[in-house]
Amino acid sequence: MIDAYEDPGEPDRRGGARYLWWLVTQQAGRSALGALISAVWMVLLAATPYLLSRAVDEGLAPGDYAALVAWTGALAGVHVFNAWLSIMRHRTMTRVRMDALFRTIKVLVGQSVRLGAALPRRIGAGEVVTIGVGDVQTISNSLTVIGPGFGAIVAYLAVAVLLVSVSVPIAVVVLLGMPAIAVLVGPLLGRLQGTETEYRERQGVLTARIADLAGGLRVLNGLGGKDLVADAFHRDSQRLRAQGYRVGAVTSWVQALGLGLPTLFLAVVTWLAARMAAQGTITVGELVSVYGYVAVLIRPVAFFVEFVYQGARGVVAARRVVRFLRLEPMTDTGTRDAPAEQAALHDPESGVRVLPGRLTALAGALPADTAAVVDRLGRYTASTATWGDIPLAEIALPQLRARILVADHESDLFADTLRELIAGHADRDDPAIAQAVHTAVAEDIVRGLPDGLDTPIDAQGRNLSGGQRQRIRLVRALLADPEVLLAVEPTSALDAHTEARVAQRLHAARQNRTTVVTTTSPLLLDRADTVHYLADGKVAATGTHSELLDREPGYRALVARDEDAEEIVG
Repeated sequence: MIDAYEDPGEPDRRGGARYLWWLVTQQAGRSALGALISAVWMVLLAATPYLLSRAVDEGLAPGDYAALVAWTGALAGVHVFNAWLSIMRHRTMTRVRMDALFRTIKVLVGQSVRLGAALPRRIGAGEVVTIGVGDVQTISNSLTVIGPGFGAIVAYLAVAVLLVSVSVPIAVVVLLGMPAIAVLVGPLLGRLQGTETEYRERQGVLTARIADLAGGLRVLNGLGGKDLVADAFHRDSQRLRAQGYRVGAVTSWVQALGLGLPTLFLAVVTWLAARMAAQGTITVGELVSVYGYVAVLIRPVAFFVEFVYQGARGVVAARRVVRFLRLEPMTDTGTRDAPAEQAALHDPESGVRVLPGRLTALAGALPADTAAVVDRLGRYTASTATWGDIPLAEIALPQLRARILVADHESDLFADTLRELIAGHADRDDPAIAQAVHTAVAEDIVRGLPDGLDTPIDAQGRNLSGGQRQRIRLVRALLADPEVLLAVEPTSALDAHTEARVAQRLHAARQNRTTVVTTTSPLLLDRADTVHYLADGKVAATGTHSELLDREPGYRALVARDEDAEEIVG
């Protein structure tokens, strides 16, 4: 089975069924062994009626007790061996399932890393969660039935061959039984794929809404929008429930037919064999064997229906995984070098111009507008933005990433010690760390932790408050010491006192370094060398904070609303 550090291989992205087949071929030996064990196990189940008929015809009917004991012993031996085979079948298919599970997880994680910052711009968080939690499990479960599905077909054919020696008409009826069942169940499986696909799509939408609701609950409470979002969530959940009922309705029919049709089939074949026995065409022992064969067939046929059912669900889940794997990171077509000296950043779409070596603030009524400007200046979205006189799109991406850092206020915090969390793999000495901690006013965080910088931090900083997490993110960005720092809402979760100190220290620490912050806080805006006021995504006015307060009513109203807003203690 694949280990934590093994290369999962290159997945087949051409379709859901091809991806499932790739998972099978990646563990071809184990899959073949599972199919072989399942086939032998089911064929030996079918051998039980044959041994029983021999015991009746050669031992019980003529009174030959030696033959009766021999055939009975063979029957017992087959059952003991089959019990062991059943255990081995289960173990082998469990390994197949777990390998598929972890291999798919590794492929998805690798793709997430490959997409990097482009991930949230390519696919919603709810979709990623749904794929990681639901679809991966569905795919692995679908591979579990590969062995039994193959074994069911082999056992079915073996029973048909055995029945030829009893009665050709009965064998023909049995051979036609499985295709007839497939014809009846097939349309339902097609419908299942459609309803299951829609259900997964709705599930992704609802999961995304849950994430948005949880992340913005405090803001929604302050704006009075909690009930509005809750109503939307209620409507989406009702639609998801209704779609779930539709999936359940189709599933119930598939499972009912999977058990009911083989039983009905058993009744038809048994009636036919009984008539032939009454007419003397077959013996009583052969009648018993026919009944046993058909009774045994119930399990293989049920396994076959389950195989097709789980396979259909697996294809739906695999299609979603493949769709994720087909996403491409931002294309790097740049070949030119970045400016050798500090230069201005310019975004023609908004009109924002960031002068080098200055602290520039972007203030807008819609945070999405200012965040979009940062994305363009950081080249996380296609744009006509320039650095100096060079279009960002023409600069080699590694150079941009080395010199321009976009610091998102919701960027991930990985589980590690605080020191590793803020420094990463960079070799940062204690004085540099202390300076970044001081600038972000995070000394109290370090002092309050049991082991200071060596204290383990939970994933996403769950053992920290919202304000503490924001300051830790700021420490990490400052410690990277980029030539150009683009910070999105770096103080939005801080109380006024802490925010004022951060604003003062940030301005001093980034002297002669280009810094851009998006904010509507007057405490931070007052420290900025230049403020761009954006309306509808465009620069409406530019100046210092005090200048814009005096001559720009829209800016004054925006900042005044911010001043009157409820403080969030960090």
